[in-house]
Amino acid sequence: MSTHPPKRFRATASVLALAALVGGGLSACAEAATSAAEQGPSPESVHLISNNGHELAFQVIPGQSPAIVLDAGGGLDSSEWDTIAPKLAQSTGSMVITYDRAGEGRSDEVPGPWKVEDAVADLQAGLTELGVTQDVVLVSHSLAGEIATEFARTAPGWIAGAVLVDASLPEFYTDDQIDKIVAANSQQIAALQQQPQTRETRQLIAQAVEYGPNHRAYHQMSWPGDVPATAIVSSQTPFDTAEDAQLWKDAQAQFVSAAPNRQLVVADPSSHDIPLDRPDVVITAVENIVDQVR
Repeated sequence: MSTHPPKRFRATASVLALAALVGGGLSACAEAATSAAEQGPSPESVHLISNNGHELAFQVIPGQSPAIVLDAGGGLDSSEWDTIAPKLAQSTGSMVITYDRAGEGRSDEVPGPWKVEDAVADLQAGLTELGVTQDVVLVSHSLAGEIATEFARTAPGWIAGAVLVDASLPEFYTDDQIDKIVAANSQQIAALQQQPQTRETRQLIAQAVEYGPNHRAYHQMSWPGDVPATAIVSSQTPFDTAEDAQLWKDAQAQFVSAAPNRQLVVADPSSHDIPLDRPDVVITAVENIVDQVR
């Protein structure tokens, strides 16, 4: 994968709205998804794990505890971490796990609206099958921040620490922001429904169907105070408008200020695609969290 791939639909909770805000397109997103699948790990490295009638693809680099679990942004598969995963395995000696969420990469597609609870259940099923049920360092990009928040909240003791990479955090989702994104989503859903349906368009629609109520509930959630976290924010953020970009940065700062065991890191220069633009920033942050919890 090149250092700067074509723009894809972005990976926060509303990939549809963010696609509009940053100018990503479905054709570019389909191209990136195809490229990611072609450049993913060899079949021999994939563990196919079943949960609720569908299979999920997990890749494992053996190592010691704590296990590092890398969770890609929305619309992206495990190949987002192709540069970072082997370097983390070498520098930390930890087991490193990447995986494809349902509907991404080598994992089965699951029909119906996207729900964070289902995504957490899939990740927990995979980690349980792999024997990783404690001392996890979770590294979550964008949309995966919602999975990390739900996982850390509902499974005490499983997550030892986290690196949240330009992540979708509860603090961002005020009523005004939700209303703005829902309005953008409704226009794009109508346009998508007039097009031939592909795996990519179905994923886009699934993540937007219940966006409003899901994110009003998400706004009320909070990260556990006993789980250390580093929030990495990109210098550009996922947004083109100065107002939305500042609100995104403010939410990251608000998250960090809520507990003394949190740190804010700015990836400068970087687009929202920090794992591709600034893998060094992600690697350093993960190494620091691993040292902290080991």
